[in-house]
Amino acid sequence: MIRYDALDALPVRTALPALREALDGHGTAVLVAPPGTGKTTLVPPTLAGLLGEGPARRVIVAEPRRIAARAAARRMAWLLGEKVGESVGYTVRGERAVGRHTRVEVVTTGVLLQRLQRDQELSGVDVVVLDEVHERHLDADTVAAFLWDVREALRPELRLVAASATTDAEGWARLLGGAPVVEAEGAAHPVEVMWAPPGRPVRPPHGMRVDPALLAHVASVVRRALAERSGDVLCFLPGVGEIARVAGQLGDLGDVDVLQVHGRAPTAVQDAVLSPGARRRVVLATAVAESSLTVPGVRVVVDSGLAREPRVDHARGLSALTTVRASQAAGRQRAGRAGREAPGAVYRCWAEAEDARLPRFPSPEILLADLTAFALQTACWGIRTPPGWHCWIRRRVGRWRRRGPLSREWARWTPPAEPRSGVCVWLGWGCIPGWGGRCWTRVPSVRSPRLWPCSARRRRGSTGMISPVRCGLPGVGATPTQGGGGRKSGGCGPSSGSLHPRPPVTLSRWR
Repeated sequence: MIRYDALDALPVRTALPALREALDGHGTAVLVAPPGTGKTTLVPPTLAGLLGEGPARRVIVAEPRRIAARAAARRMAWLLGEKVGESVGYTVRGERAVGRHTRVEVVTTGVLLQRLQRDQELSGVDVVVLDEVHERHLDADTVAAFLWDVREALRPELRLVAASATTDAEGWARLLGGAPVVEAEGAAHPVEVMWAPPGRPVRPPHGMRVDPALLAHVASVVRRALAERSGDVLCFLPGVGEIARVAGQLGDLGDVDVLQVHGRAPTAVQDAVLSPGARRRVVLATAVAESSLTVPGVRVVVDSGLAREPRVDHARGLSALTTVRASQAAGRQRAGRAGREAPGAVYRCWAEAEDARLPRFPSPEILLADLTAFALQTACWGIRTPPGWHCWIRRRVGRWRRRGPLSREWARWTPPAEPRSGVCVWLGWGCIPGWGGRCWTRVPSVRSPRLWPCSARRRRGSTGMISPVRCGLPGVGATPTQGGGGRKSGGCGPSSGSLHPRPPVTLSRWR
Protein backbone atom coordinates (compact mmCIF):
# COMPACT_ATOMS: atom_id res chain seq x y z
CA MET A 1 0.00 0.00 0.00
CA ILE A 2 1.44 3.32 -1.10
CA ARG A 3 2.01 5.77 1.77
CA TYR A 4 0.52 8.85 0.17
CA ASP A 5 0.68 10.85 3.40
CA ALA A 6 4.47 10.56 3.48
CA LEU A 7 4.74 11.28 -0.25
CA ASP A 8 2.61 14.42 -0.05
CA ALA A 9 4.84 15.77 2.72
CA LEU A 10 7.93 15.81 0.47
CA PRO A 11 8.55 19.36 -0.84
CA VAL A 12 10.02 18.19 -4.17
CA ARG A 13 6.53 17.10 -5.23
CA THR A 14 5.79 20.67 -6.39
CA ALA A 15 8.67 20.48 -8.90
CA LEU A 16 7.58 17.21 -10.53
CA PRO A 17 5.33 18.79 -13.23
CA ALA A 18 8.19 21.04 -14.37
CA LEU A 19 10.58 18.07 -14.37
CA ARG A 20 8.24 15.99 -16.54
CA GLU A 21 7.81 18.89 -18.95
CA ALA A 22 11.58 19.35 -19.21
CA LEU A 23 12.16 15.66 -19.93
CA ASP A 24 9.33 15.48 -22.45
CA GLY A 25 10.58 18.53 -24.33
CA HIS A 26 14.37 18.32 -24.03
CA GLY A 27 15.14 14.80 -22.80
CA THR A 28 17.57 16.05 -20.13
CA ALA A 29 17.15 18.10 -16.98
CA VAL A 30 19.09 19.40 -13.98
CA LEU A 31 17.21 19.09 -10.69
CA VAL A 32 18.33 21.33 -7.83
CA ALA A 33 16.63 20.58 -4.53
CA PRO A 34 17.81 21.30 -0.96
CA PRO A 35 18.57 18.38 1.38
CA GLY A 36 15.53 16.65 2.79
CA THR A 37 13.13 17.57 -0.03
CA GLY A 38 12.82 13.99 -1.30
CA LYS A 39 14.58 14.23 -4.65
CA THR A 40 16.27 10.85 -4.15
CA THR A 41 13.19 8.94 -2.96
CA LEU A 42 10.26 10.55 -4.81
CA VAL A 43 11.59 11.47 -8.27
CA PRO A 44 12.60 7.94 -9.45
CA PRO A 45 9.26 6.21 -8.60
CA THR A 46 7.40 9.08 -10.22
CA LEU A 47 9.41 8.86 -13.44
CA ALA A 48 8.92 5.07 -13.45
CA GLY A 49 5.13 5.47 -13.25
CA LEU A 50 4.89 3.59 -9.95
CA LEU A 51 2.63 6.25 -8.41
CA GLY A 52 0.00 6.03 -11.13
CA GLU A 53 1.21 9.12 -12.97
CA GLY A 54 2.70 8.73 -16.43
CA PRO A 55 3.71 5.67 -18.46
CA ALA A 56 5.61 2.71 -17.07
CA ARG A 57 9.37 3.14 -17.47
CA ARG A 58 12.53 1.52 -16.18
CA VAL A 59 14.69 3.92 -14.19
CA ILE A 60 18.28 3.57 -13.00
CA VAL A 61 19.46 5.78 -10.15
CA ALA A 62 23.24 6.19 -9.75
CA GLU A 63 24.48 6.93 -6.22
CA PRO A 64 28.09 7.68 -5.24
CA ARG A 65 28.21 5.19 -2.34
CA ARG A 66 26.89 1.76 -1.47
CA ILE A 67 25.28 2.81 1.80
CA ALA A 68 23.39 5.56 -0.03
CA ALA A 69 22.22 3.12 -2.72
CA ARG A 70 20.88 0.62 -0.19
CA ALA A 71 19.23 3.32 1.93
CA ALA A 72 17.55 4.97 -1.07
CA ALA A 73 16.15 1.66 -2.33
CA ARG A 74 14.78 0.74 1.10
CA ARG A 75 13.21 4.14 1.56
CA MET A 76 11.48 4.02 -1.85
CA ALA A 77 10.25 0.48 -1.19
CA TRP A 78 8.86 1.60 2.18
CA LEU A 79 7.01 4.50 0.55
CA LEU A 80 5.47 2.07 -1.94
CA GLY A 81 4.55 -0.40 0.81
CA GLU A 82 6.71 -3.14 -0.69
CA LYS A 83 9.85 -5.08 0.03
CA VAL A 84 13.16 -4.31 -1.60
CA GLY A 85 13.52 -6.36 -4.77
CA GLU A 86 9.95 -5.98 -5.99
CA SER A 87 9.26 -2.69 -7.79
CA VAL A 88 12.40 -1.11 -6.35
CA GLY A 89 15.77 -2.85 -6.03
CA TYR A 90 19.46 -2.09 -5.78
CA THR A 91 22.78 -3.40 -7.03
CA VAL A 92 26.09 -2.66 -5.35
CA ARG A 93 29.41 -4.44 -5.45
CA GLY A 94 28.90 -7.90 -3.97
CA GLU A 95 25.17 -7.46 -3.29
CA ARG A 96 22.09 -7.43 -5.50
CA ALA A 97 18.38 -7.25 -4.70
CA VAL A 98 16.50 -7.02 -8.00
CA GLY A 99 13.43 -8.96 -9.12
CA ARG A 100 11.76 -9.70 -12.43
CA HIS A 101 9.32 -6.80 -12.04
CA THR A 102 11.80 -4.21 -10.76
CA ARG A 103 11.32 -0.84 -12.45
CA VAL A 104 13.57 1.33 -10.27
CA GLU A 105 17.10 0.06 -9.69
CA VAL A 106 19.54 1.99 -7.51
CA VAL A 107 23.18 1.31 -8.32
CA THR A 108 26.55 2.82 -7.52
CA THR A 109 28.33 4.79 -10.20
CA GLY A 110 31.00 2.08 -10.44
CA VAL A 111 28.37 -0.59 -11.15
CA LEU A 112 26.74 1.61 -13.79
CA LEU A 113 30.11 2.25 -15.42
CA GLN A 114 30.80 -1.48 -15.77
CA ARG A 115 27.26 -2.04 -17.05
CA LEU A 116 27.78 0.59 -19.73
CA GLN A 117 30.95 -1.17 -20.85
CA ARG A 118 29.00 -4.42 -21.28
CA ASP A 119 25.88 -2.89 -22.83
CA GLN A 120 26.52 0.52 -24.32
CA GLU A 121 22.88 1.00 -25.28
CA LEU A 122 21.54 0.25 -21.77
CA SER A 123 18.85 -1.90 -23.30
CA GLY A 124 15.50 -1.63 -21.54
CA VAL A 125 16.42 1.49 -19.57
CA ASP A 126 14.34 4.61 -20.18
CA VAL A 127 15.63 7.11 -17.60
CA VAL A 128 18.96 7.49 -15.76
CA VAL A 129 19.11 9.72 -12.68
CA LEU A 130 22.60 10.82 -11.61
CA ASP A 131 22.28 11.74 -7.95
CA GLU A 132 24.65 13.95 -5.95
CA VAL A 133 26.54 15.09 -9.02
CA HIS A 134 28.14 17.91 -7.02
CA GLU A 135 30.67 15.46 -5.53
CA ARG A 136 32.44 15.20 -8.93
CA HIS A 137 33.85 11.72 -8.46
CA LEU A 138 35.78 10.42 -11.46
CA ASP A 139 33.42 7.47 -11.94
CA ALA A 140 30.40 9.79 -11.84
CA ASP A 141 31.89 12.20 -14.38
CA THR A 142 32.86 9.29 -16.64
CA VAL A 143 29.35 7.84 -16.42
CA ALA A 144 27.86 11.23 -17.30
CA ALA A 145 30.14 11.55 -20.34
CA PHE A 146 29.39 8.03 -21.54
CA LEU A 147 25.64 8.51 -21.08
CA TRP A 148 25.74 11.71 -23.08
CA ASP A 149 27.66 9.86 -25.79
CA VAL A 150 25.02 7.10 -25.80
CA ARG A 151 22.22 9.64 -26.04
CA GLU A 152 23.87 11.53 -28.89
CA ALA A 153 24.93 8.51 -30.96
CA LEU A 154 22.72 5.53 -30.13
CA ARG A 155 19.64 6.37 -28.09
CA PRO A 156 18.32 9.90 -28.42
CA GLU A 157 15.21 8.84 -26.47
CA LEU A 158 17.25 8.06 -23.33
CA ARG A 159 16.38 10.58 -20.63
CA LEU A 160 19.02 11.95 -18.26
CA VAL A 161 18.51 13.77 -14.96
CA ALA A 162 21.38 15.31 -12.96
CA ALA A 163 20.25 15.91 -9.38
CA SER A 164 21.94 17.55 -6.42
CA ALA A 165 21.40 20.07 -3.66
CA THR A 166 24.47 22.27 -4.05
CA THR A 167 25.69 21.66 -7.59
CA ASP A 168 26.78 24.16 -10.21
CA ALA A 169 23.45 23.98 -12.01
CA GLU A 170 24.37 26.18 -14.96
CA GLY A 171 27.55 24.22 -15.60
CA TRP A 172 25.70 20.91 -15.67
CA ALA A 173 23.01 22.42 -17.88
CA ARG A 174 25.67 23.34 -20.45
CA LEU A 175 27.21 19.87 -20.26
CA LEU A 176 23.81 18.29 -20.96
CA GLY A 177 23.24 20.34 -24.09
CA GLY A 178 21.41 23.29 -22.56
CA ALA A 179 19.19 21.21 -20.29
CA PRO A 180 16.46 23.04 -18.37
CA VAL A 181 17.16 23.67 -14.69
CA VAL A 182 14.32 22.66 -12.37
CA GLU A 183 14.50 24.00 -8.83
CA ALA A 184 12.50 22.74 -5.88
CA GLU A 185 11.77 24.93 -2.91
CA GLY A 186 13.05 23.40 0.28
CA ALA A 187 11.18 23.13 3.53
CA ALA A 188 14.28 22.53 5.59
CA HIS A 189 14.18 23.66 9.18
CA PRO A 190 16.48 26.48 10.30
CA VAL A 191 19.99 25.49 11.37
CA GLU A 192 21.91 27.69 13.78
CA VAL A 193 25.62 27.99 12.98
CA MET A 194 28.00 27.89 15.95
CA TRP A 195 31.67 28.71 15.32
CA ALA A 196 33.94 26.63 17.56
CA PRO A 197 37.60 27.10 16.49
CA PRO A 198 40.38 25.44 18.52
CA GLY A 199 41.76 27.42 21.42
CA ARG A 200 45.29 27.28 20.04
CA PRO A 201 46.68 26.94 16.51
CA VAL A 202 46.76 23.42 15.08
CA ARG A 203 48.94 22.05 12.33
CA PRO A 204 47.24 21.87 8.92
CA PRO A 205 46.58 18.38 7.53
CA HIS A 206 49.43 16.83 5.61
CA GLY A 207 48.85 13.73 3.53
CA MET A 208 46.78 11.39 5.67
CA ARG A 209 47.96 13.00 8.90
CA VAL A 210 45.64 15.06 11.09
CA ASP A 211 46.87 16.98 14.12
CA PRO A 212 45.83 15.04 17.27
CA ALA A 213 45.09 18.38 18.93
CA LEU A 214 42.35 19.02 16.37
CA LEU A 215 40.80 15.60 17.02
CA ALA A 216 40.88 16.26 20.76
CA HIS A 217 39.13 19.57 20.10
CA VAL A 218 36.46 17.84 17.98
CA ALA A 219 35.80 15.40 20.84
CA SER A 220 35.41 18.32 23.26
CA VAL A 221 32.98 20.04 20.88
CA VAL A 222 30.91 16.83 20.73
CA ARG A 223 30.69 16.83 24.53
CA ARG A 224 29.73 20.50 24.45
CA ALA A 225 26.98 19.80 21.91
CA LEU A 226 25.60 16.98 24.07
CA ALA A 227 25.43 19.33 27.04
CA GLU A 228 23.94 22.32 25.21
CA ARG A 229 21.54 20.67 22.75
CA SER A 230 19.00 17.87 22.62
CA GLY A 231 18.79 15.09 20.07
CA ASP A 232 21.41 12.94 18.40
CA VAL A 233 24.78 14.31 17.30
CA LEU A 234 26.30 13.63 13.88
CA CYS A 235 30.05 14.31 13.70
CA PHE A 236 31.89 14.45 10.36
CA LEU A 237 35.51 13.29 10.28
CA PRO A 238 37.81 12.64 7.30
CA GLY A 239 38.60 8.95 7.77
CA VAL A 240 38.33 5.72 9.71
CA GLY A 241 41.44 6.38 11.79
CA GLU A 242 40.15 9.75 12.96
CA ILE A 243 36.79 8.20 13.81
CA ALA A 244 38.44 5.56 15.97
CA ARG A 245 40.61 8.13 17.75
CA VAL A 246 37.70 10.49 18.52
CA ALA A 247 35.60 7.53 19.70
CA GLY A 248 38.40 6.57 22.07
CA GLN A 249 38.64 10.11 23.43
CA LEU A 250 34.89 10.29 23.99
CA GLY A 251 35.09 7.17 26.12
CA ASP A 252 32.00 6.17 28.09
CA LEU A 253 29.24 8.77 27.69
CA GLY A 254 26.83 7.04 30.02
CA ASP A 255 23.41 6.67 28.43
CA VAL A 256 24.69 7.86 25.01
CA ASP A 257 25.63 5.34 22.33
CA VAL A 258 28.63 6.04 20.09
CA LEU A 259 28.32 4.64 16.55
CA GLN A 260 30.99 4.61 13.86
CA VAL A 261 29.91 4.79 10.22
CA HIS A 262 32.19 4.59 7.20
CA GLY A 263 32.39 2.79 3.88
CA ARG A 264 34.00 -0.34 5.37
CA ALA A 265 31.55 -0.63 8.28
CA PRO A 266 29.43 -3.81 8.30
CA THR A 267 26.04 -3.56 6.66
CA ALA A 268 24.31 -4.23 9.98
CA VAL A 269 26.04 -1.20 11.56
CA GLN A 270 25.15 1.01 8.60
CA ASP A 271 21.52 -0.09 8.78
CA ALA A 272 21.41 0.52 12.54
CA VAL A 273 22.46 4.13 12.02
CA LEU A 274 19.58 4.67 9.59
CA SER A 275 17.03 3.41 12.14
CA PRO A 276 15.83 5.33 15.21
CA GLY A 277 17.67 4.38 18.39
CA ALA A 278 16.25 3.69 21.83
CA ARG A 279 18.86 5.96 23.45
CA ARG A 280 20.59 9.16 22.49
CA ARG A 281 23.37 8.64 19.96
CA VAL A 282 26.60 10.17 18.75
CA VAL A 283 27.27 9.12 15.15
CA LEU A 284 30.87 9.50 14.00
CA ALA A 285 30.86 9.37 10.21
CA THR A 286 32.93 10.05 7.13
CA ALA A 287 31.48 11.67 4.03
CA VAL A 288 29.19 8.65 3.51
CA ALA A 289 26.61 10.45 5.70
CA GLU A 290 26.97 13.72 3.83
CA SER A 291 24.60 12.97 0.94
CA SER A 292 21.48 10.96 0.20
CA LEU A 293 21.01 9.83 3.79
CA THR A 294 18.72 10.88 6.60
CA VAL A 295 20.00 9.79 9.99
CA PRO A 296 16.87 9.90 12.17
CA GLY A 297 16.98 11.87 15.37
CA VAL A 298 19.92 14.11 14.42
CA ARG A 299 19.52 17.67 15.67
CA VAL A 300 23.18 18.63 15.96
CA VAL A 301 26.08 18.37 13.49
CA VAL A 302 29.71 18.74 14.52
CA ASP A 303 31.84 19.46 11.44
CA SER A 304 35.60 18.97 11.65
CA GLY A 305 35.98 20.83 8.35
CA LEU A 306 38.15 18.11 6.81
CA ALA A 307 37.64 15.76 3.90
CA ARG A 308 39.61 13.23 1.89
CA GLU A 309 40.28 13.68 -1.80
CA PRO A 310 42.40 11.62 -4.20
CA ARG A 311 45.78 12.92 -5.25
CA VAL A 312 48.59 11.41 -7.30
CA ASP A 313 51.42 10.28 -5.04
CA HIS A 314 54.41 10.98 -7.27
CA ALA A 315 56.76 9.14 -4.92
CA ARG A 316 54.95 5.84 -5.54
CA GLY A 317 53.36 6.68 -8.86
CA LEU A 318 49.95 5.75 -7.46
CA SER A 319 46.79 7.60 -6.54
CA ALA A 320 46.23 8.07 -2.82
CA LEU A 321 43.78 9.87 -0.55
CA THR A 322 44.86 13.16 0.99
CA THR A 323 43.27 15.12 3.82
CA VAL A 324 42.11 18.58 2.70
CA ARG A 325 39.81 21.33 3.90
CA ALA A 326 36.18 20.69 3.03
CA SER A 327 34.53 23.04 0.56
CA GLN A 328 31.70 25.46 1.28
CA ALA A 329 29.30 23.23 -0.61
CA ALA A 330 30.27 20.26 1.56
CA GLY A 331 29.78 22.41 4.65
CA ARG A 332 26.25 23.29 3.56
CA GLN A 333 25.49 19.64 2.86
CA ARG A 334 26.74 18.62 6.29
CA ALA A 335 24.87 21.39 8.07
CA GLY A 336 21.68 20.37 6.29
CA ARG A 337 21.74 17.02 8.10
CA ALA A 338 20.79 18.85 11.32
CA GLY A 339 17.68 20.48 9.86
CA ARG A 340 16.01 17.59 8.09
CA GLU A 341 13.45 16.76 10.78
CA ALA A 342 13.43 19.76 13.13
CA PRO A 343 15.37 22.96 13.86
CA GLY A 344 18.97 22.15 14.66
CA ALA A 345 22.48 23.47 15.04
CA VAL A 346 25.89 22.93 13.46
CA TYR A 347 29.17 23.38 15.33
CA ARG A 348 31.96 24.24 12.90
CA CYS A 349 35.44 23.61 14.23
CA TRP A 350 37.03 26.58 12.49
CA ALA A 351 36.80 30.37 12.70
CA GLU A 352 34.15 32.31 10.82
CA ALA A 353 36.84 34.35 9.06
CA GLU A 354 38.24 31.15 7.49
CA ASP A 355 34.92 30.14 5.95
CA ALA A 356 35.04 32.71 3.14
CA ARG A 357 38.49 31.45 2.09
CA LEU A 358 37.32 27.88 1.56
CA PRO A 359 36.74 26.67 -2.04
CA ARG A 360 33.15 27.00 -3.20
CA PHE A 361 32.88 23.45 -4.54
CA PRO A 362 34.94 20.27 -4.20
CA SER A 363 37.71 19.91 -6.74
CA PRO A 364 36.69 17.57 -9.58
CA GLU A 365 38.52 14.29 -9.18
CA ILE A 366 39.44 14.29 -12.85
CA LEU A 367 41.76 17.26 -12.19
CA LEU A 368 43.55 15.63 -9.26
CA ALA A 369 43.58 11.84 -9.48
CA ASP A 370 45.62 9.44 -11.58
CA LEU A 371 43.87 9.07 -14.93
CA THR A 372 45.24 5.65 -15.84
CA ALA A 373 41.98 3.86 -14.98
CA PHE A 374 40.02 6.56 -16.80
CA ALA A 375 42.16 6.11 -19.90
CA LEU A 376 41.53 2.36 -19.83
CA GLN A 377 37.80 2.98 -19.48
CA THR A 378 37.83 5.26 -22.50
CA ALA A 379 39.85 2.66 -24.42
CA CYS A 380 37.21 0.04 -23.63
CA TRP A 381 34.61 2.56 -24.75
CA GLY A 382 36.31 2.78 -28.13
CA ILE A 383 38.56 5.84 -27.85
CA ARG A 384 41.97 4.65 -28.98
CA THR A 385 44.11 7.57 -27.80
CA PRO A 386 42.57 9.73 -25.06
CA PRO A 387 43.78 13.34 -25.03
CA GLY A 388 46.94 13.87 -23.01
CA TRP A 389 47.60 10.14 -22.65
CA HIS A 390 50.95 9.80 -20.91
CA CYS A 391 50.98 7.07 -18.33
CA TRP A 392 53.22 4.36 -17.03
CA ILE A 393 51.03 1.48 -18.13
CA ARG A 394 51.22 2.43 -21.80
CA ARG A 395 55.00 2.78 -21.73
CA ARG A 396 55.56 -0.47 -19.86
CA VAL A 397 52.81 -2.79 -21.00
CA GLY A 398 52.42 -1.35 -24.48
CA ARG A 399 56.00 -2.36 -25.32
CA TRP A 400 55.89 -5.64 -23.47
CA ARG A 401 52.67 -6.90 -25.05
CA ARG A 402 53.65 -5.65 -28.53
CA ARG A 403 50.10 -4.58 -29.15
CA GLY A 404 50.83 -1.14 -30.48
CA PRO A 405 48.85 1.92 -29.36
CA LEU A 406 46.23 1.95 -26.66
CA SER A 407 43.27 -0.07 -27.87
CA ARG A 408 40.12 -1.71 -26.63
CA GLU A 409 41.71 -5.15 -26.99
CA TRP A 410 44.56 -4.79 -24.52
CA ALA A 411 42.65 -2.40 -22.27
CA ARG A 412 40.15 -5.20 -21.66
CA TRP A 413 43.02 -7.62 -21.12
CA THR A 414 44.19 -5.62 -18.10
CA PRO A 415 42.62 -6.89 -14.84
CA PRO A 416 40.08 -4.55 -13.19
CA ALA A 417 42.46 -3.50 -10.43
CA GLU A 418 44.33 -0.25 -9.97
CA PRO A 419 45.97 -0.43 -13.39
CA ARG A 420 49.64 -0.26 -12.46
CA SER A 421 49.30 -2.84 -9.71
CA GLY A 422 46.98 -4.96 -11.83
CA VAL A 423 49.59 -5.25 -14.54
CA CYS A 424 52.17 -6.24 -11.96
CA VAL A 425 49.81 -8.93 -10.67
CA TRP A 426 49.46 -10.31 -14.18
CA LEU A 427 53.20 -10.27 -14.65
CA GLY A 428 53.51 -12.21 -11.43
CA TRP A 429 51.30 -14.99 -12.75
CA GLY A 430 54.33 -16.24 -14.67
CA CYS A 431 53.84 -14.27 -17.86
CA ILE A 432 57.53 -13.36 -18.02
CA PRO A 433 59.60 -16.28 -19.32
CA GLY A 434 62.28 -17.33 -16.89
CA TRP A 435 60.86 -15.41 -13.96
CA GLY A 436 60.31 -17.61 -10.97
CA GLY A 437 61.24 -18.26 -7.41
CA ARG A 438 59.79 -16.57 -4.39
CA CYS A 439 59.28 -12.86 -3.99
CA TRP A 440 57.71 -10.62 -1.40
CA THR A 441 56.42 -7.14 -2.08
CA ARG A 442 54.23 -4.55 -0.47
CA VAL A 443 51.59 -2.79 -2.54
CA PRO A 444 50.29 0.11 -0.40
CA SER A 445 46.76 1.48 -0.56
CA VAL A 446 45.56 -0.54 -3.53
CA ARG A 447 41.87 -1.21 -4.03
CA SER A 448 41.20 -4.68 -5.30
CA PRO A 449 39.52 -5.88 -8.49
CA ARG A 450 35.79 -6.38 -8.20
CA LEU A 451 35.72 -9.92 -9.54
CA TRP A 452 38.48 -12.39 -10.19
CA PRO A 453 37.74 -15.25 -12.63
CA CYS A 454 38.51 -18.81 -11.63
CA SER A 455 40.51 -19.33 -14.83
CA ALA A 456 43.36 -17.28 -13.39
CA ARG A 457 43.25 -19.32 -10.20
CA ARG A 458 43.42 -22.62 -12.06
CA ARG A 459 46.37 -21.28 -14.02
CA ARG A 460 48.56 -21.32 -10.94
CA GLY A 461 46.60 -23.46 -8.50
CA SER A 462 47.33 -21.10 -5.61
CA THR A 463 45.47 -18.47 -3.63
CA GLY A 464 48.51 -16.28 -3.05
CA MET A 465 49.36 -13.33 -5.26
CA ILE A 466 52.36 -11.20 -5.94
CA SER A 467 53.20 -7.91 -7.57
CA PRO A 468 56.80 -8.55 -8.61
CA VAL A 469 59.44 -5.95 -7.98
CA ARG A 470 60.94 -6.65 -11.41
CA CYS A 471 57.88 -5.27 -13.17
CA GLY A 472 59.04 -1.72 -12.47
CA LEU A 473 56.17 -0.49 -10.30
CA PRO A 474 57.31 2.91 -9.00
CA GLY A 475 57.87 3.05 -5.27
CA VAL A 476 57.47 -0.68 -4.59
CA GLY A 477 60.28 -2.41 -2.77
CA ALA A 478 60.84 -5.99 -1.73
CA THR A 479 59.79 -6.70 1.82
CA PRO A 480 60.80 -10.19 3.00
CA THR A 481 58.62 -11.76 5.63
CA GLN A 482 59.48 -14.15 8.38
CA GLY A 483 58.33 -17.70 8.57
CA GLY A 484 58.39 -20.81 6.50
CA GLY A 485 57.57 -21.37 2.89
CA GLY A 486 53.88 -21.94 3.37
CA ARG A 487 51.29 -19.60 2.01
CA LYS A 488 50.56 -16.71 4.35
CA SER A 489 47.07 -16.72 5.81
CA GLY A 490 44.78 -13.94 4.75
CA GLY A 491 46.16 -13.80 1.21
CA CYS A 492 44.46 -11.55 -1.24
CA GLY A 493 44.08 -13.92 -4.14
CA PRO A 494 40.98 -15.73 -5.33
CA SER A 495 39.51 -18.51 -3.26
CA SER A 496 36.61 -20.92 -3.66
CA GLY A 497 33.81 -20.28 -6.11
CA SER A 498 33.85 -19.24 -9.73
CA LEU A 499 33.83 -15.52 -8.89
CA HIS A 500 35.17 -14.04 -5.70
CA PRO A 501 35.31 -10.38 -4.64
CA ARG A 502 38.87 -9.80 -3.51
CA PRO A 503 39.76 -7.69 -0.46
CA PRO A 504 42.24 -4.80 -0.68
CA VAL A 505 45.83 -5.84 -1.38
CA THR A 506 48.12 -5.14 1.59
CA LEU A 507 50.98 -7.61 1.98
CA SER A 508 50.98 -10.96 0.25
CA ARG A 509 53.42 -13.73 -0.60
CA TRP A 510 53.75 -16.07 -3.56
CA ARG A 511 55.64 -19.27 -4.25
